[in-house]
Amino acid sequence: MRETYPYYLGNKPLAPNADLPVIDKYTQEVATRVALADADAIDRGIAAAVEATEPMRRQKPYERQAVLNHCVSAFQERFDELAQALCIEAGKPIKDSRGEVTRLIDTFRIAAEEAVRIDGEVLNLEVSARARGYRGMYKRVPIGPCSFISPFNFPLNLAAHKVAPALAVGCPFVLKPASRTPIGALIIGEVLAETDLPPGAFSILPCRRDGADLFTVDERLKLLSFTGSPAVGWDLKARAGKKKVVLELGGNAACLVDEDADIPQVIERLIVGAFYQSGQSCISVQRILVHERLYDAFRDQFVEATRALHAGDPKDESTFIGPMIAESEAKRLEGWIDAAVQAGGRLLCGGTREGTLLAATLLEDVPADTKVCTEEAFGPVAVLSRFDDFDAALATINDSAFGLQAGIFTRDLHKALRAWDTLDVGGVLINDVPSWRVDNMPYGGVKDSGLGREGIRYAIEDMSEIRLLVIRDA
Repeated sequence: MRETYPYYLGNKPLAPNADLPVIDKYTQEVATRVALADADAIDRGIAAAVEATEPMRRQKPYERQAVLNHCVSAFQERFDELAQALCIEAGKPIKDSRGEVTRLIDTFRIAAEEAVRIDGEVLNLEVSARARGYRGMYKRVPIGPCSFISPFNFPLNLAAHKVAPALAVGCPFVLKPASRTPIGALIIGEVLAETDLPPGAFSILPCRRDGADLFTVDERLKLLSFTGSPAVGWDLKARAGKKKVVLELGGNAACLVDEDADIPQVIERLIVGAFYQSGQSCISVQRILVHERLYDAFRDQFVEATRALHAGDPKDESTFIGPMIAESEAKRLEGWIDAAVQAGGRLLCGGTREGTLLAATLLEDVPADTKVCTEEAFGPVAVLSRFDDFDAALATINDSAFGLQAGIFTRDLHKALRAWDTLDVGGVLINDVPSWRVDNMPYGGVKDSGLGREGIRYAIEDMSEIRLLVIRDA
């Protein structure tokens, strides 16, 4: 990493200070410093986006596509730099960091494809005699200046899921990256600054949470897209005023393992689903319901596989469990685990902590009202329970304040479709974990898990408005 990084205001790098230290999440040493935006800088970024609204709208689809394709090429060239920065600033194991860079590239590539196929529709208005001779059609137009707030856990790809569709549809934006992990977003800004985007098209402004109100309340902004915790997200929505709001929030995702599942294959996927990037994902597998005919054998093999996971330095190629984002978060989850055991749960493995490193943890027989079951753990812990009735297990999955995604392992097509019909979640995955996501699919949740959908085409719908044209034959 460089010693310092600027922020981007109106497409331009500025470094009025270096007041934001970025910590190496494994060593806990300062890795670099970043320029920190104040309220004045945020106000100027929003003003620049307003000025860029019409020039952005006038861009042709092929021009928007060229910007996105430049980003794809630049990210490919800077692949290792992006992966190393992510490994350091987020503490993400290097193999997972490379995977996220790959998804960053995928997301911009998909957006480049979508930029030239944002279509409208010809409408048949002659539905009754009074509409005889009328023709209709509509097109999609950019909604205008957008505000984006992205989280620490996927600092590249979750920022990309806001930035790339905005560029594809022609919306200027201001982005607040997570203050703990701003480097990836600033590298995206560096790449965007190489393009021919209109002046003011983008601003990327790391700032403290208590100084970020303008991202939410400023009436010049037409859309707020936030990814983060439910408590913060719903509070932002309440204060956002008239602007459209898209929320991608948390979850305590469940996975059901039916009696016909192949145990080794399921465990291979669940290890990833529960413990990938130390469980710091909103769709991390947290609740695992296993049919009683498989339960004992499944539990024993799953515990063995979990104990074999290597924890340590995320820069080490063999590391699977890296540090959590902060020691305070590791202590919080350690306390939840201890409370679950005190309430009668059984600790199968893990539960130990060394600084920011929390061992991969499995529990069973945990009372359903404990935090590790009802809240979002956001760390390397999963709870096992058994079931003997498929429909009752679906009801258990639904008995949650959250509804992001769920995984069902079954070879019975009828059960798979029943799960799809029954589960009150944004997505149901059959024979895989709810943690799986590809970047062109509609992604988002219901209940406390959010509002609206990401995925390039679906984000473009939120970032645009329908404009109707009606023609009466003279």
